[in-house]
Amino acid sequence: MNQDKGTTGPPHTAPDEAVPRKTAPEQGANAYDVELPPGRRRLVNLLAAIGLVASIVAGLATDGPTLWGLLPIVMYALLCLLGMDIVVGTVLAVLSGVLIVGLSPLETGTLLGESLADSVTAIGLIIVLGAGVGEVLRVTGVASTIVHGVMRMVGDRSRTAVVLGVMIACLVLVASLGTLAGAVAIAAPIVLPITARLGYTRSATASMLFIGGCAGLTVAPFAGSNVAIMTAADVSYLTYLGYGAGPLAVLSLLLGPFVVAYIQRRTVRTGDEYDLSELVTDDSAQTARAPRAATIAFIVALLASVVYATITEAGTNFPLLALPVLGIVTGIAGRLPARDIAERMYRGGAKLISILLLFWLLAALFALIDKLAPFQVVLDAIGPELATVSGFGVAIAIAFLGWVGVPGATAAQVVLLDKVFGTLAAGAGVGPAAWVVVLLFASKADTYGPFPNANMVGAMGLARSSNLKNMMITGWLLLVPACVMYAGILLVTT
Repeated sequence: MNQDKGTTGPPHTAPDEAVPRKTAPEQGANAYDVELPPGRRRLVNLLAAIGLVASIVAGLATDGPTLWGLLPIVMYALLCLLGMDIVVGTVLAVLSGVLIVGLSPLETGTLLGESLADSVTAIGLIIVLGAGVGEVLRVTGVASTIVHGVMRMVGDRSRTAVVLGVMIACLVLVASLGTLAGAVAIAAPIVLPITARLGYTRSATASMLFIGGCAGLTVAPFAGSNVAIMTAADVSYLTYLGYGAGPLAVLSLLLGPFVVAYIQRRTVRTGDEYDLSELVTDDSAQTARAPRAATIAFIVALLASVVYATITEAGTNFPLLALPVLGIVTGIAGRLPARDIAERMYRGGAKLISILLLFWLLAALFALIDKLAPFQVVLDAIGPELATVSGFGVAIAIAFLGWVGVPGATAAQVVLLDKVFGTLAAGAGVGPAAWVVVLLFASKADTYGPFPNANMVGAMGLARSSNLKNMMITGWLLLVPACVMYAGILLVTT
């Protein structure tokens, strides 16, 4: 979700293709800001107007459970797929729902007020708090200390050890911070001189950063999308790890060295090598502000939080306490004044305030959909036929739909899929373990393909690479075996 294009521009895009307006380090208040070409902008505005007019007609013509309740979701998906700002698209979807339900201004205000206390809104707040903790880890030097520690542990003489070290360092850092681009941006200046000295190309190094970072994002205990999956499936972190995230992380580490070796063979002696003079870093400056006490305090507090959450089967609300505590404990151990800790938490979280607004609006949207109950109409119509459909078939269909057809940030994507298809899946016999796999694949598979995405471009930029084709190959070499692996897990669990 977060991205950083580093020193390179965006991948080649068609003239009428939406592109991110800002990179992560430059990011303003809107994490979803995009720039649409004039033709695409006119198209989405026209579709939005048509949708709102249809909503007014539906509101006048219908009452109670109705299939017209699908219109806000269709509007949301279509507008966002065409490149509209996700927050704006959600506002329009909420307005569509309000018009169909026929709420008065006072009732609409009451709906928005109640949505603030919804668990969906809490997930958005968790993401914001995670960004605040990440800023504290960056300032205290804990993040860079973790990377240095991993690289010292694996050594830099063996080529295979370095590949695994870079991937593990990115995995640990991303899992700790809960964000890919921000964590990999910390790791890149440390690991690039090491890979360059061993002759690894820019494309091969980008593959290391990408594979390790994606694996870390999958297992991050307090990442918003992962919390959303555990909440939707009503499972503990260990169950989530055992059926969903763990297999993908292990698969990534096992296949990673082979994928990197293949990319290296494709790009060696093609002008894709580094100039070592460009990669000089002041390691002493990076470690001077990273006292060992702060790193130990963070690791102990993180492990204690995960263990406590697992034992007590804590739900969505636990990270609301755990994340601020992690930031405070790390900041105190890093000898930051209380004011600086608060300022860094504010600064990190402020970058993602648009995500909190998005989830608040999504909570309101789902409340409106519940009032219209379109899926109850569908279930009443296809109930007898649903009994003949295997849980495996339903799980595959929903996972595929989420992969190619549901837009949005991953956490929002999980919430949307669960609200829309959760009842249908449960009726078809898809249990919690299988639902974890479905939601994880549906929300994260598009990171690996079939199309370029911000995380790919971010890893390329941080590795100073401009070869998108090699990054696409990296993603597909992981995506194909992951599909086979998850299909096998679904066969066992459905």
